[in-house]
Parts: sequence; structure tokens; C-alpha cells
Amino acid sequence: MRLTIFWERMAEHFGEAYADSFARDHVMAELGGRTVNQALAAGWDAKSVWRGVCVAMDVPADKR
Repeated sequence: MRLTIFWERMAEHFGEAYADSFARDHVMAELGGRTVNQALAAGWDAKSVWRGVCVAMDVPADKR
């Protein structure tokens, strides 16, 4: 998954303004105790991060 697609999905699910805040502030066990931004900066691929977000936030299957 390209990073641009990842951010589009984040904006679609959370709304554009909240997606940025969520990525900065919400720590998830699914990302090893990291935020989205920290996981991406640590080298996690966008698809793995998106999967972690989906599990943590119960994103509907049709949006995954």
C-alpha cells in the first residue's frame, strides 16, 4: 500500500482533521505501543500500520 492511499483511508475513516490528530496522539498496542506516526517513522510499512489501525479501531471489513 502506498503512503498516499494510507492517508486517504485514514481521512475517509476519521475525517481529515481528526486523522492527523489520531496519527499523532493515539498509542496502540497493535503498533507495538506506538502512534501511527511513530510506527511509520520506525519503518513499518503503511499496510501493516493500516491493519493495526483497523484492528484497534474496529474499522468495518469493507473499508479494510
